Amino acid sequence: MAVRKAWQTRPMLETSARLLRLLSLLQAHREWAGADLADRLGVSARTLRRDVDRLRELGYPVNASPGTGGGYQLGAGAELPPLLLDDDEAVAVAVGLRTAAGQGIDGIGETSVRALAKLEQVLPNRLRRRVGALNAVTVPMLRSTLPSSVDPAVLTELAHLCRDAERLRFEYRGHDGTPSRRSVEPHRLVCTERRWYLVAWDLDRNDWRTFRVDRVTPKPPHGPRFTPRTPPAEDLAAYVSQGVSTRAYATHAVVRLLVPLEEAAEHISPSAGVLEAEGPDSCLLRCGAGSLDVMVIHVVMLGFEFEVLEPDGLIDAIRRTRDRLDGALARAAQSPPRTADGAGRTPATRSGSGAAS
Repeated sequence: MAVRKAWQTRPMLETSARLLRLLSLLQAHREWAGADLADRLGVSARTLRRDVDRLRELGYPVNASPGTGGGYQLGAGAELPPLLLDDDEAVAVAVGLRTAAGQGIDGIGETSVRALAKLEQVLPNRLRRRVGALNAVTVPMLRSTLPSSVDPAVLTELAHLCRDAERLRFEYRGHDGTPSRRSVEPHRLVCTERRWYLVAWDLDRNDWRTFRVDRVTPKPPHGPRFTPRTPPAEDLAAYVSQGVSTRAYATHAVVRLLVPLEEAAEHISPSAGVLEAEGPDSCLLRCGAGSLDVMVIHVVMLGFEFEVLEPDGLIDAIRRTRDRLDGALARAAQSPPRTADGAGRTPATRSGSGAAS
């Protein structure tokens, strides 16, 4: 067998790399216009058509719509693409991703949703039924530490709508349980260690809103498609953190914590406040609460030495709390110790001189 020369091998490697790039782009969006896809790959329309044909020969179901406005879409075929996963492996991976997405595992949940959205897009119907059946009859023994669970199916549905820029209709339960109908342009999912949030443009309120996903019940049909807006912030994680920890409350405060930022971050979650670096031995905390008295409890229970920067009313609330605590300690010192059954004991009883035999 003749040895293939380097100049013959290079075009093959370039073609293989381009095919992988093409497959990745097709997985990233529901549908691509042919011109946009060719522009992304830096090839002509003719080369793009030839690459699509190669993917089809490999078993990847690529659908094409004709006409000047036609495009390409990665479909769900009768067989899984070769060199990826067989049926049993695909079912195992899908179930595992659903479990990880629903448990809120630190560093895994958001990635699991993205991966699951890609996988479910190409799963044949027979495998989707197997995945659904297995999830329906499986009861996890591990109890989630989350205060409320999130249906992985809802997460993947929202992920698809964010990715494809399709309008979302859903029923939303407020803090008091009151339901409302909402119509939004979904932008991104944000995951903390405790909850999932959806950042979306609320069409009725004409403004950006953050929704807790465990309170969202999708009400299809969804659509139409929309042109994505400029997001409300470059750092959406910080935006959501500020919204759920500060903007959602009537009372806001800024305090200086007398510990390094890294130490504070180990104990303060993004839903409890927004931390900012200040110096090697201190950091700033911006947080919110329903009232100044509740704010005092919130800040004190953090367990760090602190200094109030704003508002001034928080210092007055701390003084009132201090006075109440001083009064409680003074009354406790004046009251006789109490027995296990709650009855008071006299000094003679404590010394044992008057104890019954």
